[in-house]
Amino acid sequence: MCSMARKAALLSRFSDAYSQARLDAQCLLRRCIDNAETVQRIIYIAIVEAFHVAKMAFRHFKIRVRKSMTPSYACSNDFENAVMEYIVCHLDLYDSQSSVNDVICAMNINPKISFPPEVDFCLLSDFIQEICCIAFAMQSLDPPLDIAFGADGEIFNDCKYRRSYDSDFTAPLVFYHVWPALMEIDNVIMKGEAVTKRGFLEFCAVCKSMPK
Repeated sequence: MCSMARKAALLSRFSDAYSQARLDAQCLLRRCIDNAETVQRIIYIAIVEAFHVAKMAFRHFKIRVRKSMTPSYACSNDFENAVMEYIVCHLDLYDSQSSVNDVICAMNINPKISFPPEVDFCLLSDFIQEICCIAFAMQSLDPPLDIAFGADGEIFNDCKYRRSYDSDFTAPLVFYHVWPALMEIDNVIMKGEAVTKRGFLEFCAVCKSMPK
């Protein structure tokens, strides 16, 4: 499959994950967690961690492929192309289950989503695995695709995000993120979703004024 076709297919999968898999994951969590904001924060962090883990896995996989090439081939001008062609043809060798385990471990110690111990992030294994596979495959594109960095309290960027339906559309800051924007180098190729709330600016000002 040519690079443009692979890119289009991955964009479609990422869009489907937002429109369907995300909602399925929300339904699973809502059985254990009543707060919709908490559920959305958990899913967003799962995506961020999945991309981080998948990118690391891709780097390690690429190193192993380089080492497996014969020394004589390594002197060829086409060595890097050969490495990437091998990876593209063998994306199925990616150990996505190992990445899922790493993502769940990272989520279990994330201070932003602390919750009662009876809630098990393994509920999201299928969703996390799909995001990991998408993220891993996106690293094989030229240029690779990645998600935008997002932080609570950042200035809302209309070029990167859509406001969620329950947002205050006059609020200037992001309260929290629902879905990350997808980037190709510095260009947004798929908008994410964020929640903005009026009054969050005042909340930040109060927090900054509190004694440490």
